Amino acid sequence: MSRDLPDLAPLIDHALLDPHRGRDAVLACCDEARHFGFAGVCVASRWVATARERLPAGDAVRLVSVVGFPFGAVPAAIKRAEAEAAAAAGADELDVVPDFGALADGDSTTLLADLAPITELGLPVKVILEMGRLEPEALALLVEVSLDAGARFLKSGSGFGPAVSAPQVRQLAALARGRAGIKASGGIASLEQALELVEAGAVRLGTSRGVALMQALRRGAPAAGSSG
Repeated sequence: MSRDLPDLAPLIDHALLDPHRGRDAVLACCDEARHFGFAGVCVASRWVATARERLPAGDAVRLVSVVGFPFGAVPAAIKRAEAEAAAAAGADELDVVPDFGALADGDSTTLLADLAPITELGLPVKVILEMGRLEPEALALLVEVSLDAGARFLKSGSGFGPAVSAPQVRQLAALARGRAGIKASGGIASLEQALELVEAGAVRLGTSRGVALMQALRRGAPAAGSSG
């Protein structure tokens, strides 16, 4: 690449959401995030307390917990309890999977009741839209309900679905109309792709490939390698 490359590190939420990884992997993820100056570390709620040990309160790296992950198909009270537990363990932000069943029924009241109690905890909330699986009308409804509930960010997907694309980020930015930040997540496999997502309007990148992206950035070449 011949063009000047921006520093992606302050935009990356370094994700460790593989359920088959343990404590050592969580600690290593935290160490990598601090080393490269990533925006945050994103882990399952089960690992928030462990990550907080490595990233003390006030650390520049923000601690992000997923809630209702990856399907959102649990009662609202359980989702709220998980969010409360993550907050009590030290989470700085919450990435929440909404009630897609309610969305399929066009039930905006239930959707709002699912999300609003979590935003009321006071932590910044990103709503995981799984937009690669949503029709335009459903996506638009979910965006509006998420914003009405108080979401600060719209997150393109969980990372367990189709890879995010620059057109999807532009679509989200158009729907958000400046009312929320855009977090692109899922299948960010190369430096070129990451840069395209940022150019399209993403202000956060959720990826397990943060280290590879930074190595590629320093080489000025596309990142290749691991999935996740």
